[in-house]
Amino acid sequence: MAEPSPITVRPARREDVAAIVRLLADDDLGAGREVVSDPPLPAYGEAFDKLAANPRSLLVAAEDAGGVVVGALQLTFIPGLSNQGAELALVSAVRISSSLRNHGLGQQMMDWAMDEARRRGCKYMELFTHLSRVEAQRFYKRLGFAKSHAGMRREL
Repeated sequence: MAEPSPITVRPARREDVAAIVRLLADDDLGAGREVVSDPPLPAYGEAFDKLAANPRSLLVAAEDAGGVVVGALQLTFIPGLSNQGAELALVSAVRISSSLRNHGLGQQMMDWAMDEARRRGCKYMELFTHLSRVEAQRFYKRLGFAKSHAGMRREL
């Protein structure tokens, strides 16, 4: 594999919302649940504002050398009593532009996320990935993640 292109991982800004929504919709699963529009739906801006106001949530954007948002992920820091009061980092909504997948950018983003979680004193990092995202599951296994829980979900 060629050397991955450098990216800059930084806190997302409100002006990144449209690009992040496009990334979220950039596969069959996401296309069925996200709405790409210009401007983005107000619900996306409202969600961004809630994330930005929460010190235990961090939405990040990865941009290429030209300043184009090519990836995003969300980190949520969860205090806990279990495991001797261990803090947990939950990583979710990890996306890399489909045209740039398999070039090392996802690993750069995940390395950044794990470093940030360690910096904040987290003992564990967990993630959710949809069962249909088989390639993503292989990727996370290569990074050292292992199946450890059975997740369940219910619409409210």
